[in-house]
Amino acid sequence: MKRAKISIIGAGNVGATTAHWLAAAELGDIVLLDIPQAGDMPKGKALDLAEAAPIMKYDAILKGTSDYADIQESDVVVITAGIPRKPGMSRDDLLLTNAKIVGSVAVEVAKRSPNAVIVVVSNPLDAMTQRVLDVTGFPKERVIGQAGVLDTARFCAFIAMELNVSVEDVSAMLLGGHGDTMVPLASCSSVGGIPVSQLISSERLAQIVQRARDGGAEIVSLLKTGSAYYAPAAATAQMVEAIVRDKKRLIPCAAFCDQEYGVGGYYVGVPVILGDGGVQKIIELQMTSEESAMFQKSVDAVKNLVQKMRELV
Repeated sequence: MKRAKISIIGAGNVGATTAHWLAAAELGDIVLLDIPQAGDMPKGKALDLAEAAPIMKYDAILKGTSDYADIQESDVVVITAGIPRKPGMSRDDLLLTNAKIVGSVAVEVAKRSPNAVIVVVSNPLDAMTQRVLDVTGFPKERVIGQAGVLDTARFCAFIAMELNVSVEDVSAMLLGGHGDTMVPLASCSSVGGIPVSQLISSERLAQIVQRARDGGAEIVSLLKTGSAYYAPAAATAQMVEAIVRDKKRLIPCAAFCDQEYGVGGYYVGVPVILGDGGVQKIIELQMTSEESAMFQKSVDAVKNLVQKMRELV
């Protein structure tokens, strides 16, 4: 069977760690690309991963490059390119700079790999995913943003810490934009099948929700010189696995919603079935009136950000 070709644009911490997860899971052959100004850095990281293969027992061809010709005919392209947040910065502060970077990347991807599924990781996530769709003109199913998997993972991790239980038994769902307006669905969150509301008080759960919203900022403040990369890379790898192996995972992703949830043509975090070809179906959930109000607030924030981006670029 032919192995999938997966190209990662941006060989920084998120991109290189994504390559690590993908190689270890033997999801395909991997191209790690960065700008020419990065010198031989992507080549060095790819070679380092290749030299780890005999120890960790994975088969994958890894190539580091600064030449977009090397991403030709990729099955999946992951875009992590852009500047990371620094302490005190919000994701939205990155808007103009990253819109220009991501836009230029999208042009090259469309030219070299017109049939690829694109997974966008760059921040501000929802706006950058919209930017890729606008620039490439790809079918909406083949342009997806990675946020919901990460946000949900953070929420699950904090619930597991609170209850001192295995993360394997925690299931949760967060919707909406990636950031301060993300929407937790307590009705879709459980531990070992028990609704989380029966295990954690509403007051404490609200604090855990807020920590999930601030999860990225908390790590930025601790690292001082960068932003999170292990969890974002792991979340990206889960999405890539669902696509290349047609896993049909029901997970939250930033998907293009038009009639769905009444969004009207924007990217926002919603539960989807993810598999071969990208988003195979968007799942519409019944929300409480409070959840619906929070979701609409999140959608409005995404719309404002996208409109601002379109005015600037």
